[in-house]
Amino acid sequence: MRDPSTTASPSDAAPLQAARAWFSARGWQPAAFQVEAWQHMLAGRSGLLHASTGSGKTYAVWFGALLRVLVEKKKREQGAPPLRVLWITPMRALAADSLRAITLPLADLAPHWTAGIRTGDTPSAERARQDRRMPTVLVTTPESLSLMLSREHAREELAQLDVVIVDEWHELMGNKRGVQAQLALARLRTWNPALLVWGLSATLGNLDEAARTLHGHAEGALVRGHVDKTLVIDTLLPANPGRFSWAGHLGAQMLEPLVAELEASGTALVFTNTRSQAEIWYQLIINARPDWAGLVALHHGSLAHEVREWVEAGLKAGKLKAVVATSSLDLGVDFLPVERVLQIGSAKGVARLLQRAGRSGHQPGRPSRITLVPTNTLELVEAAAARRAAQAGRIERRETPQRPLDVLVQHLVTLALGGGFEVLPRDGAQGGHDAPALLDEIRRAHAYRDLTLEQFRWALDFVERGGASLGAYPEYHRVRIEADADGVLRAGVPDRGIARRHRMSVGTIVSDASMQVKWITGGTIGSIDEGFIARLKPGDCFIFAGRVLEYVRTREMAAYVKRAARNRGAVPVWGGGKMPLSTEMASAVLDLLQGAAQGDDDPVWSEPELQAARPMLQTQVQLSRLPTPRTLLVETCDSREGHHLCLYPFGGRNVHIGLAQLFAWRLSKHQPNTFSLAVNDYGLELLSALPIELGAVLDHSLFDSSRLLDDVLQSLNSGELAQRRFREIARVAGLVFTGFPGAPKSTRQLQASSSLFYEVFRKYDAGNLLLTQADAEVLSQELEIGRLAATLARMQTLRIEHVALPMPSPMSLPLMVERLREKLTTEKLADRLQRMLQELEAGAARAETSLSRPAAAGAASRRRARGAGPAAGAGSRSRAARP
Repeated sequence: MRDPSTTASPSDAAPLQAARAWFSARGWQPAAFQVEAWQHMLAGRSGLLHASTGSGKTYAVWFGALLRVLVEKKKREQGAPPLRVLWITPMRALAADSLRAITLPLADLAPHWTAGIRTGDTPSAERARQDRRMPTVLVTTPESLSLMLSREHAREELAQLDVVIVDEWHELMGNKRGVQAQLALARLRTWNPALLVWGLSATLGNLDEAARTLHGHAEGALVRGHVDKTLVIDTLLPANPGRFSWAGHLGAQMLEPLVAELEASGTALVFTNTRSQAEIWYQLIINARPDWAGLVALHHGSLAHEVREWVEAGLKAGKLKAVVATSSLDLGVDFLPVERVLQIGSAKGVARLLQRAGRSGHQPGRPSRITLVPTNTLELVEAAAARRAAQAGRIERRETPQRPLDVLVQHLVTLALGGGFEVLPRDGAQGGHDAPALLDEIRRAHAYRDLTLEQFRWALDFVERGGASLGAYPEYHRVRIEADADGVLRAGVPDRGIARRHRMSVGTIVSDASMQVKWITGGTIGSIDEGFIARLKPGDCFIFAGRVLEYVRTREMAAYVKRAARNRGAVPVWGGGKMPLSTEMASAVLDLLQGAAQGDDDPVWSEPELQAARPMLQTQVQLSRLPTPRTLLVETCDSREGHHLCLYPFGGRNVHIGLAQLFAWRLSKHQPNTFSLAVNDYGLELLSALPIELGAVLDHSLFDSSRLLDDVLQSLNSGELAQRRFREIARVAGLVFTGFPGAPKSTRQLQASSSLFYEVFRKYDAGNLLLTQADAEVLSQELEIGRLAATLARMQTLRIEHVALPMPSPMSLPLMVERLREKLTTEKLADRLQRMLQELEAGAARAETSLSRPAAAGAASRRRARGAGPAAGAGSRSRAARP
């Protein structure tokens, strides 16, 4: 990184004064980091700006772009200049808000400039006007930028760019959309090596890597925005958290306190982690306060664009009392009227918590506050842990995907469409072509810095000839090599049908096929996963968009509905909804539990959340132990269902899915057995028909990582997982076409098409790198194999604390409930849980009574003297094993 302390030259003084004057006229004072960013941009440096949400990042880089123009005296030009600045936003919903902020200073500082938006929501008439003449500054998305690169005259339209600004880089860099942006930036830098690229980020734990990912091989400045901003993280405490709890257990109890908070505050955002949760809590609030109808709104990504726009406009105008939302409102939309942010349940990550907190007080100098609303008792501990982690700056890292070849294949076709690229005949008898200049360009994208020549050649052959198994099908010969007028070989796409399908498929966001939900009388409400609609019969009711709807029929890939007479219905479930607990959050929770295990004098009991959770924590101590950073709690229990083995690695839900499968497979190798599995963010349960031999647990051999990859693949139905992942890869790579407007393909058609490719490649093209990518993504994304390996390694170092339970403990009960949810209806589960809770409360009361007896106290003292640990309970039968 360059030295960020560079000051402006004397020739830059006048533009800097103009910027200061513009701020001063509005009663503002530029922050030091804003001026620092201006100076870097005036000096011609790219960079990354990291500052908290609502601190003024937008004008730090936007004024830097404007000042460059003032220094060059471009405002003397007659008429609007060509496209000079590209503003990339990760969400369409942010585009209009970004454009408003960008346009505000233009009248005073660059009146000849024009500004516009180009996203998937831009009307065709506006796109046609832009095609005739691009605005000076354009707000767009990674997908729309790729589409611009696919235009025949892309170089002429984009080569004069001076600055590219990538907003919310922390959200983009960790996924394939960020990779798509990296490839686009590499192309733009090839056309203009002097191009300035600036990223805006917040809530990142690995800034240096984020900067390298943004800039590729180029060097850039790193500006850190230090703005004194008050952040308040507090919790709504339940009146009766109880000694036993499970996911969603406290939801109904927290409704009244939540409504009271909304009543006492101005405009508020109520965040949930899933769309299903948002639908449920919106209904709960409206049912509790029917007089708020029209004042409380719902916002998530499956609602129609017009509905979301109406909600956003109502927030900006201060007309809404509250909005129940998902991550669809996480990012930079500026809602100044928002006074309060509430989070239903745990945010599961420090970065997400800070991001959402910044939605309130979204302006320099205004405090931000987020109030956590626990839905189970362990989330009280998570709330206190999140506050401590945020105060300590323990923020999660973001990692870019490595060499995703489906994105590369898509990009090669895009470049071939956008003017083509030069190729050379390949040496050797096998034929084919090389593109050394293009390979160098792609390697300048950080995600492809280690791309091998063989991998690049495979991708080039795949788009040119369909690879080893699709050579006989002309529709997969997407790129054609022909000599131009100068005799130079160039890759292009002459087939107009292939070009059209490709442009309609550009992008990396792949979700399960959705179906539009429409009123039978006309009008679109939004979209729902096709699989959910397929399970409905005419007359069935479901909750969507804050209403109870009655399903009427399906026609032409749309579900037609009407208002239901009933007030209850099924809640849609969308795929990929559950967020795993981050490593930073898990570590912070274990630190708190370590303190709680030390006794009543530990400072952690000063946290109000832990005081509220005390009945549960004390019951856990009475019946078992508390997990700590240095111990691995292992609980066993027998019931009418079978033999329960519970372990608490605190590795997060995704890791525990892999561990549960792995442990069940390893245990059954030594002793044939049948297992049922359950996981949550804290631990995992193995329920078996036959007793489980614990030797491999107690001597740590169950946690061996020497053959981890082979054992994980054998323990899972890895073929099915890889095939499911391949469906997404096939769509991004352009093998599967989702259909033309008005005639989309159904989920069954898409699955059949991708499954056919999967089987063909497995049989006839086993070296196909898209298959390899599918296997790698299953391990890295679905199972988080890196974190799984780290969790196993940590488990090998922990002291085993084994407790044979006389009854389920407060930590094992949530795992049992997770398993029962899969087998029982909501009503049957509620009845079952009520009976279990009565039995558990009675058992806990007996344990508490026995603990108060002197003999029990003496026994507990003797156990501690033997080294069983301060959290050992009088009623527990335990044994400890060390590595």
